[in-house]
Amino acid sequence: MEGGVAMQKTLLLTAVALIGIIAGAAAQNCGCAAGLCCSRFGFCGTGEDFCGTGCREGPCNTPPLTPSVNDVNVAEFVTEEFFNGIINQADASCAGRGFYSRATFLEALQSFDRFGRIGTVDDSKREIAAFFAHVTHETGHFCFIEEIDGATRDYCDEENTQYPCNPSKGYFGRGPIQLSWNFNYGPAGENIGFDGLNNPEIVATNPVVSFKTALWYWMNFVRPVINQGFGATIRAINGALECDGANTATVQRRVQFYNQYCNQLNVDPGNNLTC
Repeated sequence: MEGGVAMQKTLLLTAVALIGIIAGAAAQNCGCAAGLCCSRFGFCGTGEDFCGTGCREGPCNTPPLTPSVNDVNVAEFVTEEFFNGIINQADASCAGRGFYSRATFLEALQSFDRFGRIGTVDDSKREIAAFFAHVTHETGHFCFIEEIDGATRDYCDEENTQYPCNPSKGYFGRGPIQLSWNFNYGPAGENIGFDGLNNPEIVATNPVVSFKTALWYWMNFVRPVINQGFGATIRAINGALECDGANTATVQRRVQFYNQYCNQLNVDPGNNLTC
């Protein structure tokens, strides 16, 4: 989504699609009621979609997979040189130049201690490269905090009654991964600790919260597919608008950034880079 254009209803193709398929689903970051399973996407319910492959908590059909973290210190890879090498490519007039920083990223990271710390050291490097590749693309090298002309677009899913829209608020893209839609702002706020439905603006005014929303989305909806290759992460973020030939130029741009950062981190990018 070049220049900060926000995510569309990609989530409807993944986790949120479960809402329309299975009645009684509760969108949560786990913490489900007794007797309910927490699906791989953080939704509570019963049946194979919730208790089958990827089930994280509750009466799962198979024991939840909770891989242990490795000894990687993400800060040792996301150095000042690495971070500034991205943001310094943004024009000096960009709003993001005075908003995003390595320090606020690392502060936000304290709430997500599994980011970049699963699998081998090379796995960690690939995850870091993938995250910053998407962030670079979504924000134009950390230039944009908000989606261009986002306030003119309707990102209210009125069918989602668990996270009803405040008619005076806009749920357009904000932050490093351009968090969008009421069904993302609501649960992100619950997890991070802000009122996502009534105060979505905080994602564009508090840089730590902003980075936390990006990491929240990543850990819940992107990281679960990262072992399928970088192309799967593109599909998880904006597959409906870019994958399967929908916009090959933007796919290639994401891949370009990913390869660039893998090269900087001295790690092989792996297979299945496109979607």
